[in-house]
Amino acid sequence: MSSSDFFWGLGDLFQTVLMPLDADWGLTSIMNTGILLLGFVGLGIWLMKQKKFNDAADADPNQLK
Repeated sequence: MSSSDFFWGLGDLFQTVLMPLDADWGLTSIMNTGILLLGFVGLGIWLMKQKKFNDAADADPNQLK
């Protein structure tokens, strides 16, 4: 079994699993909106945590930067 067989099989699996999304635009729209919202929420959480870490680093004068 070569790597191309693996990737062709993986592509066939994705095509089979995602085929219902091709016919129903309402379901596709809901999924796309959900994925975008999940990405924006994750970005917001990440930026809030990063600000907290940056503030803690600025308050510690002995930390290597």
